[in-house]
Amino acid sequence: MKTICQVCIHHCALEPGQTGMCRARKNAGGEIICENYGRITSLALDPIEKKPLYDFHPGSTVLSVGSYGCNLRCPFCQNHEISMMDGKSLETEYVSPKQLADMALKCKEQQKTGNIGVAYTYNEPLVGWEFVRDTARLVKEYDMLNVLVTNGTASQKVLEELLPWTDAMNIDLKGFREEYYRKLGGDLETVKAFIAKAVESCHVELTTLIVPGENDSPEDMESQARWIASLSPTIPLHITRFFPRYHMRDRDATDVEQLNRLARTAGKYLEKVYVGNV
Repeated sequence: MKTICQVCIHHCALEPGQTGMCRARKNAGGEIICENYGRITSLALDPIEKKPLYDFHPGSTVLSVGSYGCNLRCPFCQNHEISMMDGKSLETEYVSPKQLADMALKCKEQQKTGNIGVAYTYNEPLVGWEFVRDTARLVKEYDMLNVLVTNGTASQKVLEELLPWTDAMNIDLKGFREEYYRKLGGDLETVKAFIAKAVESCHVELTTLIVPGENDSPEDMESQARWIASLSPTIPLHITRFFPRYHMRDRDATDVEQLNRLARTAGKYLEKVYVGNV
């Protein structure tokens, strides 16, 4: 008998033993479980600016952790080696929430710059949101901070589970047209609702990767910036440069002057617009 996963827009109907399109959630005897729970593929102490978060504890570091799986299918994904794989295709190491929180505390004590907490990143962390929740609770007990780097394509219920433990997010806003989101396997309205709820509870910065010929029109950016400003004109927006990779090698990197033009367009509505990857 099929069981429907409720974590994201896809609502995968899974037979017993079947894994969802995110490759991280599975029907185990009629119950949807987080199969990538604690299965770590990437672990690094990063500058907070790399998330990117420019207006949240600048100059600090954060212990960054990733697993595998994603619920989008972006053809330009820079972390496709883990986000587009399942647990059978990758070497992973199990790390419990307590072990990860302890690592973060140890880094805080040892690093001169001071680790501020844990960032859940590299793949899409919300396909394994239970691990994020369980770790984040322990991190907060150590009086440290939790950062989510996410595509925002998750249910409001998942978001509400995590918000009490989340201090900051960088959310990918891929573009501002529904047809573009559909090409990536997503849904614009879901992401907008996710962002609108998140900004009520924690620090939020947004990132848009500008892909030539896809989401690089001034009209799209104007609509996007105007909507962000309707939530708050102080929300930072990172406009970043595309480079050919994964399944999208059919075009050049984004023209830097085009990025700057789009930044000026967004700057008519937003107080903080950053250009990245140039």
